Amino acid sequence: MAELMSGLKRTSYCAEITESMLGKEVTVTGWTNSWRNHGGLIFVDLRDRSGILQVVFDLSQVGEEGFAKAESIRSEYVLAVRGTLRKRDADRVNPKIKTGGMELLAKELRILSEAENPPFQVDEAASVNDATRLKYRYLELRTPRLQEILMLRSKVCHSARNYMDENGFIEIETPFLCRSTPEGARDYLVPSRVHKGEFYALPQSPQLYKQILMISGMDKYYQIAKCFRDEDLRADRQPEFTQIDLEMSFVSDQEDVMTLAEGMMRRVFKETKGIELPKKIRRMTYKEAMERFGSDKPDTRFGLELQDISDLVKGCGFQVFSGAIERGGSVRMINAKGFYKGGDQAILSRKDVDALLPFVKAYKAKGLAWIAVKEDGLQSPIVKFLGDELAAKIVERAKGEVGDIIFFGADSDDIVFASLGALRLKLARIGGLIPENSYDFLWVTEFPMFHWDEEEKRYVAEHHPFTMPLEEDLPLLDTDPTKVRSQAYDFVINGYEAGGGSVRIHSQEIQNKIFGLLGFSEEQIREKFGFFVTALKYGTPPHGGLAFGLDRLIMLLSGTEDIKDVIAFPKVQNASDLMSESPSPVEDKQLRELALRIDAPKTEK
Repeated sequence: MAELMSGLKRTSYCAEITESMLGKEVTVTGWTNSWRNHGGLIFVDLRDRSGILQVVFDLSQVGEEGFAKAESIRSEYVLAVRGTLRKRDADRVNPKIKTGGMELLAKELRILSEAENPPFQVDEAASVNDATRLKYRYLELRTPRLQEILMLRSKVCHSARNYMDENGFIEIETPFLCRSTPEGARDYLVPSRVHKGEFYALPQSPQLYKQILMISGMDKYYQIAKCFRDEDLRADRQPEFTQIDLEMSFVSDQEDVMTLAEGMMRRVFKETKGIELPKKIRRMTYKEAMERFGSDKPDTRFGLELQDISDLVKGCGFQVFSGAIERGGSVRMINAKGFYKGGDQAILSRKDVDALLPFVKAYKAKGLAWIAVKEDGLQSPIVKFLGDELAAKIVERAKGEVGDIIFFGADSDDIVFASLGALRLKLARIGGLIPENSYDFLWVTEFPMFHWDEEEKRYVAEHHPFTMPLEEDLPLLDTDPTKVRSQAYDFVINGYEAGGGSVRIHSQEIQNKIFGLLGFSEEQIREKFGFFVTALKYGTPPHGGLAFGLDRLIMLLSGTEDIKDVIAFPKVQNASDLMSESPSPVEDKQLRELALRIDAPKTEK
């Protein structure tokens, strides 16, 4: 039967004891990680969030009744133990744990809670499949690794809050139940019982509310905000996620926001990882990032940069190259230096090269041309179409040497950048080019304001419709909107977009022009953004902001590549929670109260 804690108070966490406490009486609590019965001695490794402490039950110290109770201990039993801290014998020191030189000689044991045989041992959780671990998430959360990540997350939030408070920001909560507005992803909808047939939306971000707070005169706002997007999941995406969200008034330009955001990251990395950020974070325009790395969030810790050879191959006899240029696209290449050396030194075999074709096809590339530089000349299926002279010029521009293999992309710029940008990352992983335990910080700026959607035949906002264009590009709104650059900026860490924001539009005239370019009618503007455009009429200060993705930031700080590791209770690929078995059906009574009827068949989970 479970015992109570009455009269017994924990004096220390298991792994926070120190040698200064040797010889003193302490009380610890926790879960049984393992136990060993050596006749008259029972050893229990007691685990709490701080780590492990070895507890010794000696028959001569605890008596027959106490020893019999200790013999009943099993995995994951919850214990409270009072005893004397002592040094371990020299031959029994465990250098693998913080408390390996000490142990607790028990005087009193209370079994606070028994446990059934767990579906997996906590210290073996890493080898268990995802579905089992997430179904019993409370067991996986007992692992030191996940507990360390969640404690790191808490430290990051604490550090960010302190920084924002010191810089005069006010923490303000914005609503979870709000109006559905077009923000790029699908909304999660909440039916209203009072207003039957109408719905709230869960916020994809606090965007409009934080801008209205600037109109309200709050001047500097922040919150650690929960956001929701009903979109397909992947390793770094969840349907509900968290942002460190901020907005500030009277910004003269984007540098005001970027400088403040850099300061926050300096504080967070220094206080949580002991890492000093550079005094000045590098800046790179969107155009440069795409042309050099094929990505607007480039990982610049390694080379393999893209090179444009459109000028060399324009009008050549190889239709794959010349045709792409004639259609307004480009031809670009990556030189994978030393990847095609012969024998055991080869990083890529011919079979490996062929396997890269389906990889780039996933990014809409129609093919993957290549040239290998070998001792006896060039090996390639395309040299016969290019001719020896042109092939030699291409290799010369690539600074090709024996053992190199050069890959080519030829299509529209969008497809070339997407496919070669992804190939660049894959090659870096294959070749071990990405340095471990390193951080690369970068600002990407001057994003395009719009892109043209061929299917819908209209302009689409690259970020959102409230982003301010660069002042020098304002005239282009009337002549060539695709050339307009925005005052948007992304903070990139190791090839991940860790945060992003923009200077916002505070002019009614410019905001109306942007809405018009995006194809919104007056009626649609009133319907979708009515409350916001009305607020703009009553005195709006220049303002700008930014949001850091907290979950992604913790991923980067903790070194995990799975976003589920940094969220206490995450969803799986189909957006369900295996532990709580949600989403789930509801009673007909609840549906009737909401004036809803479900016609769709049940989804298989």
